[in-house]
Amino acid sequence: QTAGQSGEQELENLVLKLSVLKDFLSSIEKKALKALQEMSSATPATPPQPLSRKAKSIPVQTFEVKLDITLGDLTKIGKSQKYTLSVDVEGGKLVVLKKQKDSQEDWNTFTHDKIRQLIKSQRVQNKLGIVFEK
Repeated sequence: QTAGQSGEQELENLVLKLSVLKDFLSSIEKKALKALQEMSSATPATPPQPLSRKAKSIPVQTFEVKLDITLGDLTKIGKSQKYTLSVDVEGGKLVVLKKQKDSQEDWNTFTHDKIRQLIKSQRVQNKLGIVFEK
């Protein structure tokens, strides 16, 4: 009989612990829901300022680069030439500028939606491949 009584007592203790745990989980759930509601009601007012501030703080970056020669262009170029690469994050543009003889400039502008992939070279640390739409 004592074994049966201790079994019942253990079962009662377990039921008691489970009900306490259920109440605890319920209160956590309520707190989480309340916190989410507070966050979602506060969210619309705050993002526009940080986002616009952040976008304005990204200046156009300019880099001196050498265009890597592919086999197809080998006959046209003959040797690698220096180019200026301008990256306008806010405007979503990439401009490749080549200075020619007689102080003329030749440039190509690529919008962000034409850029398919950026590939950082595994072998050469400062080499970047850009894959365009066409």
